[in-house]
Amino acid sequence: MATQISVRPASSAGPTRKSSQRRRDNIAGFLFISPWIIQFVFLISAAMIVSLGISFGETDLFNGYKFVGLANYVRMWHDELFWKSLRVTAYYTFVLVPAGIVISLGIALLMNQKVKFVGLWRTLYYLPSVVQGVAVALLWGYVLNPRFGLLNAGLKVIGIQGPKWLFSETWAVPSFIIMGLWGAGGAMLLYLAGLQGIPTPLYEAAEIDGANSWNRFIHITIPMLTPTIYFNLLLNIIGSFQVFTSAQIMTDGGPNNATLTQVLYLYHMGFVNFQFGYASALAWALFVIIMVFTVLVMRSGNSWVHYEGDLKK
Repeated sequence: MATQISVRPASSAGPTRKSSQRRRDNIAGFLFISPWIIQFVFLISAAMIVSLGISFGETDLFNGYKFVGLANYVRMWHDELFWKSLRVTAYYTFVLVPAGIVISLGIALLMNQKVKFVGLWRTLYYLPSVVQGVAVALLWGYVLNPRFGLLNAGLKVIGIQGPKWLFSETWAVPSFIIMGLWGAGGAMLLYLAGLQGIPTPLYEAAEIDGANSWNRFIHITIPMLTPTIYFNLLLNIIGSFQVFTSAQIMTDGGPNNATLTQVLYLYHMGFVNFQFGYASALAWALFVIIMVFTVLVMRSGNSWVHYEGDLKK
């Protein structure tokens, strides 16, 4: 008697279960970010649309609105203070961002070593990044004071006559850069997490093949950290172009507009001179500038950012 073998159809429970789980994860993700989405839709995007409309007119927000078309943007093109603020902001950004990446990565490499009290050292390096805003500006105002400041007092001990810092057109922006580097501990924490996520067998295999410390750093550490470098680079560029608090509190754009950043100039036009139409145009110009650099970095990321498991074409 022949034995009949029954074949059951393949169960679709597996794919269905995965699809259901993915759907639940997506719903949970949207629920978690829903406060930000609501804020963006009803507050940020609405304010941006209103600002765009104001940028094509003249108004002090109290005595009506007069449509002037592209006059504010034409005025901006011929405004020497606008170009001055752009140069100051670009100087600050293109020095601070690379220096911040190098210093924060260097600190992370040191904090990734097996040394005594490493937890204490990590905390000490991270603490400055917790204090932000006006408190930092006031603190560094005393540190950089040319007469009784802590920095010049330290330089005097080793026989160096310190500069006037915030009171000098030459040293004012470098003063802000030094102050910005003081908060490198925030990025250091991200680099430290990235370093600890690099698989140890990669280093062991490279060492067996005869690679020295420098080769391991160049060919393993840096490529594996490129996603973290990419993330910090984007955030730092966006944040540096919007520098405002330190310039407004410490120098208010002086001396002789040497620290007139774009956001500070925008603030002066809007909330000091009550030229909100021109201030809105300045804001949109800054938005476009930041967007251009953000897109350039994102486009370039395909050529130098390497993710674990990706195959390089």
